[in-house]
Amino acid sequence: MNKEFWENKNVLVTGAGGFKGSHLVEKLSETSAKIISLVRDFEPKSYFETQNLDKRSIVVIGDLKNQKKMADILSKYEITTIFHLAAQPIVTTALINPLETLESNIMGTVHILESARLYSKVNEVVVVSSDKAYGPCEKLPYKEDEKLEGKAPYDVSKSCADLISQVYASSDVFDMPVVIGRCANTFGPGDLNMGRIVPGTLEAIIKNKTLKVRSDGKMVREYIYVKDSVDGYISLAENIDITRGKAFNLASSNVMSVTEIVDRISKVLDRPVKMSILNQAKAEICKQYLDGSRIKNLIGWKPETNFEEAIKQTFDWYKWLLR
Repeated sequence: MNKEFWENKNVLVTGAGGFKGSHLVEKLSETSAKIISLVRDFEPKSYFETQNLDKRSIVVIGDLKNQKKMADILSKYEITTIFHLAAQPIVTTALINPLETLESNIMGTVHILESARLYSKVNEVVVVSSDKAYGPCEKLPYKEDEKLEGKAPYDVSKSCADLISQVYASSDVFDMPVVIGRCANTFGPGDLNMGRIVPGTLEAIIKNKTLKVRSDGKMVREYIYVKDSVDGYISLAENIDITRGKAFNLASSNVMSVTEIVDRISKVLDRPVKMSILNQAKAEICKQYLDGSRIKNLIGWKPETNFEEAIKQTFDWYKWLLR
């Protein structure tokens, strides 16, 4: 991280109380930047709360769906940098309540970008997207020039938010300093969604219970450590002169099926895991993994954390959480 880059920066982090957002606030707090953390509500066990990140940033309560509130925040704090992470991030929740997911993820992105266009003088806007934005695709790994064709509610919301961000970034339209980061499945300390495979596996180990796998166990995903993904977002902002107007995959070499990652975690921690395959997953993509060569070739970024070490660090946090 280039700490000099962040001098005199007023940085808005949307979704600051969430999993990745809290790690981003923690990392940025190592600089002299003034951090404004947008939080919708408080979760006592969240990484943001347990790490006392409210003491390292200015906390603002607000909902992305309130455009006037977003405009007020950007103008009041004279925001120069935006990291837009806020979203409804849970695939199964999106199936139950698609309206909230679509409004938050799509119109929330519109409200942030439109407020930035009208009411601030931003120099960097990093929009956090996902590999889910690509939708199902026979050609793997995904490259950034693939079409965005999400099918399920969450995937569609990420496709739309991604495309909207491209509109604001386009030199033919608004020419804003927007860069998009499409990240693989992220794991690490602070993820409170125990339905995800890494937290669920670690919980099963800690509590000595059977891991219930809602898919058939064969779905293939790519896994990246949260501190690496955050480092990638920061690198995209620091290199905005090169990255603006483009999308980048934040990839890793950790491509595994569900059963493979469970087995690998079991071996790393030398703890057995009992699995029950439920095969109940709906509207999910069979295989997803990313080509990360663009960001590596253009700005030299790649993830640095060893998978085994990342799992051990994550396990330690869940032992504390579930004690």
